[in-house]
Amino acid sequence: MQKDAHYYAILAFCRVCGFKKESAHKVAYASQFVDDAKINLIFFHEPQEFVSEHDVIEGKPAFFNMATCHSYAHIKTYNYEAMTNNTVAFHFVPGCRGENFSKKMRCQEESPVILTLLEEALKEGDLIKLGMTLHAYADTFSHQGFSGILSKVNDIKHCRPHAKVYSCLKDKYVYFMKGILDSLEDKARKWDLYEKLLDLLIPAYGHGQAMFFPDYAYLKWSYAYDYSDEFSGTYQRTEIDNRERYRRAFLKIYEYLTEFVSRHQQYLDPDLKLNNHQLVQTKLLPTLLAPGTLGNREKRWQKVMLEEGLFNNTDQHIITYDEDYWLKNAFANYNRPGFNRRKVKGVQLATNFANSDWYKFYLAVKWYKKKFIQACRDNQLDIPN
Repeated sequence: MQKDAHYYAILAFCRVCGFKKESAHKVAYASQFVDDAKINLIFFHEPQEFVSEHDVIEGKPAFFNMATCHSYAHIKTYNYEAMTNNTVAFHFVPGCRGENFSKKMRCQEESPVILTLLEEALKEGDLIKLGMTLHAYADTFSHQGFSGILSKVNDIKHCRPHAKVYSCLKDKYVYFMKGILDSLEDKARKWDLYEKLLDLLIPAYGHGQAMFFPDYAYLKWSYAYDYSDEFSGTYQRTEIDNRERYRRAFLKIYEYLTEFVSRHQQYLDPDLKLNNHQLVQTKLLPTLLAPGTLGNREKRWQKVMLEEGLFNNTDQHIITYDEDYWLKNAFANYNRPGFNRRKVKGVQLATNFANSDWYKFYLAVKWYKKKFIQACRDNQLDIPN
């Protein structure tokens, strides 16, 4: 899924479920930040007393192993640790079904692992842990059938969209492919070339060979995959309607958010009076499933949230996602070029760092990864860690 679902949809659904504005913001931000937290090692100055938990790397105080994603364009990130700790854990939670390790690693909608993690988050009552887990939960609907490691299960054929694809500038290889393919008038030749380019350029990692098709809520598409246990080259075609997958995902998320706020009523906004079910059916789901570029989809969410009174014009810091927001509040010397890397040195903590949402996210990542490995083992899937 993309930002329109992981951030804006979660934000709107939280408010419709009765969350206070800032509580809804924290859940939605944690959900989207899973796709933006690429830093995996931070060295900082001698720890002050208020930093109760941190790592020690090379004898120096540090924060380590808190990345929840990585750049798929960098070949160095194609390693086992990045795949299992980031891609598998947060984006392709295994279904634990099948005759071999590769098949068990295939992501499955509402797998027993993600349901265990979600129940833990509901008990904890922590907004950041909830948002983080909802990201992984939502992705089990959109990423099902694919694996978060380099695997034969991701080697697909005949991938075709059945509706217009609205790509964006960030989808770099979509644009690269499009530039080549648009020069061909013959559709059959176009898709033959498309498939050859995929085999040459895109590894069988995640849903890379399906490009961003699983992440567009409005899209119908199809592909063929090897369904045999032995990967004998027996391919089966399947048609996917993302609208049905996303509808199922967010109706369930609506239920979980309602349950969470009923268990932890300190996050409930007593002044918010809404016809929740009607809003979900007539406004939120149609907004989620409507086609368009990512930018247009984000603007539609902002418009709906303002029109329905979920937020007002003074809430621009909430209804506009800023991926630097948590980092700026946590680090006194934050600057985008210096922090836009896997390893960051010479970091200065902000005065109120211990209460910062970034630090709480770091602690939540540690919590999540530990729970994830244990839940996999409980379901007879041992991922060496």
